[in-house]
Amino acid sequence: MMDAAPVEITLIGGPTVMIEIAGIRLVTDPTFDPPGPHPSGAVKLEKTEGPALSTEEVGPVDAVLLSHDQHADNFDQAGRRFAENAKVVLTTDAANRRLGGNSVGLKPWRSYRLGGRNGLTVVATPARHGPPGAERTLGDVTGFVIQSAAKKDLIYVTGDTVFYDGVAEVARRYKPDVVIAFAGAARTRGPFNLTMGNNDLLELASVFRGARIMTVHNRGWKHFTEGPDSVAAAAEIFAPQGQVQSLVPGRKLVLSVDSGTPPSDPHAN
Repeated sequence: MMDAAPVEITLIGGPTVMIEIAGIRLVTDPTFDPPGPHPSGAVKLEKTEGPALSTEEVGPVDAVLLSHDQHADNFDQAGRRFAENAKVVLTTDAANRRLGGNSVGLKPWRSYRLGGRNGLTVVATPARHGPPGAERTLGDVTGFVIQSAAKKDLIYVTGDTVFYDGVAEVARRYKPDVVIAFAGAARTRGPFNLTMGNNDLLELASVFRGARIMTVHNRGWKHFTEGPDSVAAAAEIFAPQGQVQSLVPGRKLVLSVDSGTPPSDPHAN
């Protein structure tokens, strides 16, 4: 059965994660450009780390889970070319209108089936890219819940969001084994976070009590203000041992999804 299959998670870099479940391969927010400056709307972002895996090493995927298309640190030029070769790109309605082609727009709580009867279901979830009102400037964003064929909640991918009522509602509706949290406390437009900081991560740990919180998108760009070391320090004080950790680029994490108990992992910081 699907629920007994391992879940394999590999951080490629930034928000780009490869997820493999029972022969189905997914990639979140593909970013494969080399380090350097990246214009993104009204700001210029500086990338400091390249991807741990190339597009050739990743190979073909069944779906791209794209939280949003309007920022270069979530969807760069090489990532766009990669997404064009995926079977489907699941994203926001706004991004779907801009991308066309193989993209499908999903409003919050709408779902999409991958892999047929014994495959996966991907459910779009609310996300807000910053403080109240950020949508007017930064645009729409989505997260995703990945469910097995038996409707078991496997993984919640937050997308670029802060912790707010929409994320709390995800916790009320779903009980995933793993939460992939886009963190970094990104700041590009003022003294406020556009993505989750340590306080938000601890909120996640509180509402997703049975889940393992794995942080990504908190290294490799200059606009991140809280990195893996900061996550580790906060988690050591406030979170249950091992619940909140940062993934390491290029190292595959293999998890069993038939248990709600987070296993230990030597590859995470």
